[in-house]
Amino acid sequence: MSVYQQFLQVFLPDVFKRLAVGLSANTTVVTPNRRLALALKNQFDHFQATQELSVWDSADILPFSAFVERVYEDALYSAPKTRLPVLLTATQVRALWESIISGSAEGKFLLAIPQTAKIAYEAWQLAHAWQLSQELKDFPQNEDSKVFQEWAQCFEHITQREQQTDDARLCDLIRESYEYLQIKKPKCLICYGFDTFTPQQISFLEKLVATGCEVMSAQPTWQCQPRTVNMMRVVCVDNQDEINRAAVWARARIEVDQTARIGVVVPSLAKYRNAILRIFSSVMEPNVGSALPGAIRRTAPFNVSLGVALTSYPLINAIFQALGLAGTTIEFERASLLLRSPFLGGGETEMDSRALLDAQIRKRAEPIITLERLLALVKREKGDASCSHLIRQLSTLAEFRQINLHGLKKPSAWAKIFSTLLQVIGFPGERTLDSTEFQALKKWYEVVADFATLDIVISVVGYDEAISRLRRVAAETLFQPETPDVPIQILGVLEAAGMEFDHLWVMELSDEEWPLHPRPNPFLPVGLQRAAKLPMGSSDESLAFSQRLTNGWLSCASEVVCSHPSWSGDHKLKPSSLIKHISETSLDLPVYISHRDLIQHVSNLECYTDYEVPALSEREARQAGLGGGTAVIKDYAACPFRALARHRLNAESIRAPHRGLNAMERGTLVHEVLAQIWRHLRTKVALDHANVDELERLLKRATDSAIAHIRRDRPEIISGRFAEIEQRRLINLAREWLEEEKKRGYFAIVATEEKRSISIGGLTLTTRLDRIDELHDGQRIIIDYKTQKPSINTMLGERPDEPQLPLYLISAEPNAIAVAFAYVKTRSMGFVGIARDEDLLLGMKALSESFQRQQYESWTVLIDSWRNSLEALAKGFSSGDARVDPKQYPITCRYCDIQPFCRIHERIGVSFAARDDENE
Repeated sequence: MSVYQQFLQVFLPDVFKRLAVGLSANTTVVTPNRRLALALKNQFDHFQATQELSVWDSADILPFSAFVERVYEDALYSAPKTRLPVLLTATQVRALWESIISGSAEGKFLLAIPQTAKIAYEAWQLAHAWQLSQELKDFPQNEDSKVFQEWAQCFEHITQREQQTDDARLCDLIRESYEYLQIKKPKCLICYGFDTFTPQQISFLEKLVATGCEVMSAQPTWQCQPRTVNMMRVVCVDNQDEINRAAVWARARIEVDQTARIGVVVPSLAKYRNAILRIFSSVMEPNVGSALPGAIRRTAPFNVSLGVALTSYPLINAIFQALGLAGTTIEFERASLLLRSPFLGGGETEMDSRALLDAQIRKRAEPIITLERLLALVKREKGDASCSHLIRQLSTLAEFRQINLHGLKKPSAWAKIFSTLLQVIGFPGERTLDSTEFQALKKWYEVVADFATLDIVISVVGYDEAISRLRRVAAETLFQPETPDVPIQILGVLEAAGMEFDHLWVMELSDEEWPLHPRPNPFLPVGLQRAAKLPMGSSDESLAFSQRLTNGWLSCASEVVCSHPSWSGDHKLKPSSLIKHISETSLDLPVYISHRDLIQHVSNLECYTDYEVPALSEREARQAGLGGGTAVIKDYAACPFRALARHRLNAESIRAPHRGLNAMERGTLVHEVLAQIWRHLRTKVALDHANVDELERLLKRATDSAIAHIRRDRPEIISGRFAEIEQRRLINLAREWLEEEKKRGYFAIVATEEKRSISIGGLTLTTRLDRIDELHDGQRIIIDYKTQKPSINTMLGERPDEPQLPLYLISAEPNAIAVAFAYVKTRSMGFVGIARDEDLLLGMKALSESFQRQQYESWTVLIDSWRNSLEALAKGFSSGDARVDPKQYPITCRYCDIQPFCRIHERIGVSFAARDDENE
């Protein structure tokens, strides 16, 4: 005999008639889930309204689990008081299972104890719901099942000792004592929308019948009274096309009848939730301006049943950023988000200042940072009043941390400290929270209160563990902001069970996604799950379960659309065998104009080329190099727009903190060390006469000074063992370079790291010369240090990649007879450059003997060529030429940080397309 034959079956109108009698009927309706209970309440209210009633008793409709828990609470607080064990919350249960597993011998080898505890508790719930506890003891077990048995026995022992229970055993607890409970009991209990009952539920219902309660089974009207259904199968290109078609279909149906009940069922709702929200929003509300800050947002006509982790909401994320900052260390990117968060006190008032502050401290911050280090960086960059509120908050937080965040405390004590900490930083900010933020904050308070109840299952914990546990609680809390009743419901497969619609679209019904794949619990023997016929315990039961769901969908609405994608990537898909019998239909859908098309239709576009900006004034030209130096010419040679963006608009990318020293910082150290050495030695003679000990002391002082200089900016990096290693590297590198210098003839250093102003093409540039050597005959050589070996060609041509040496020569040292890069790299050192005469530097030929003689007949011709090219570049920059014209695309653009500004890839694509059209 089936479950439904055990109880009297009634139709939905009969259910409503019983509920309409009011509280005196003492009738309760239970459903499989909360969504169906809410939908049934709405249907009942609509039924009462059609009876022309203005007031009626609220119907007692709730999920089955909520009904059992209500009976427990009524008994717990009844008079005379019934002795019942304490019901643990889901958070307390998870914490207890984690504690048991981590303390077991097997737990020492597990990498993910929280995830293991979750699966183990699911096995515990299944074992009780399907009454497998006794069979589990007698059934052949594998290693996982044996371990689970040990954990389960430990859990049961602890909860019995502490007089506690959990939701898995609550139904059995109430069943055993139901007849003795002195509470108000329903005269009639109607089970609505159940596809199947677990053995535990059947036992509970049978106990109700035995104690005089009338138990009935009710199914939706469409299951009792079959109706004509317009079924169709739609084949889509891929998942995105499938979602888009469903959205367009839903909008078309709601425009015809605004009272229609529309359902969209998505088996993998969690996977495609974001895509569904994006596509449905764009189809239902094409005006994207409504999503801009400050815009009035209309309520969307659809609702997604699946919530997301509470931690995914910005307000909650900001809370954990603040709690993390108060801890030992935090990733800088998370601290950066907190600095710019509107949920931090003063976030609105100091918004612009904090954004600029963040861009500055990134240049000196480390990827992992402490509160004290962050506060020091903030004070260094913003000692003025522009971020005074922020500085005051961080200082107060640092003091609060020193006093309150040490030692071991109970979870309830940490909960109070967390709340106080948020008050210290001015949470939740200055502006009024919107509806979603307000509801998320309310949910946060519930999570903290839930966390505080962990006192009864764990003793004391430190700050970091408390934060970790609180984060897990929040991450496991699914949250969906409450919305008004809307006509379009987007549901998962379980939420749709028992629901009734006017129009229904079920997507993802390909042969790979439907029927559902079996998901047996790994801690229960597979044979036992198969024998007990758990819905997802075997392939046969998964198929049967999917078939029942499919049959329900195909009869719960007047119009049912079943769809599936044809492709998943490059993989061809077929329709599921469960819908293959439905004839394929080409669905005729309207075309809705997108927001982009709306703009284009009302616009009158004009296309013209404009790459000129106002020319520099004489005053501006004299100051052009203050912030850029020779980089102005270098950037203009690479791309005119890059020079405009960097040196006139002061555009720069937001840097990402890096570990250790980057190439630029290492190069700076080498420059500084060599500069210190030659400021002391001055001549080749001094180098030759210095003994080994003197040189070692000099190298030590030079490297100490260079490291101390960079340590002022990055004290956390250049310290301890790393500083010692870097100093040894610099000493070895400098020693090797000095040996290379000893191979040269006489020279004297006349300038080292000397700052000069040079003029070229009307521009005045501020430069810093690495080094100028003077030979025995008074001739001079300009030298620039590099940590990699460059090519001579980088300083030649109309748009040289490295124009600094030619610039120095024609503007600062016109009588110099050579320019050279000194490349200083371990086991690869020397000079590369261009010289007027031979034997000036080791490895460098005279111009007349080099490959460059084919292009430049003499030194004078080369100088003139440099002067003409560099003056042309300077005049081009001064005149306002700002073309997006990379010297060699895409190589020039590979490491350029101006790409989002100039949109080079879009421009290149357009130019190539235009060129192809011309060729055709």
